[in-house]
Amino acid sequence: MTIKPIRNDAELQAASSRLEAIFQADTDIPETDEMEVLVTLIEAYENKHYPITPPDPI
Repeated sequence: MTIKPIRNDAELQAASSRLEAIFQADTDIPETDEMEVLVTLIEAYENKHYPITPPDPI
């Protein structure tokens, strides 16, 4: 498992593809830890570069 920061959209796509491949991993195997780290990295990148703002009520 080689985990590194996500710095651009190409790396985001690669991380998302890897996450999709291991998403159904059983618990207590190395892929479970990798999945948790990837989710955190993807979420941080998306929150920074693609924030979802609250809707304007007016």
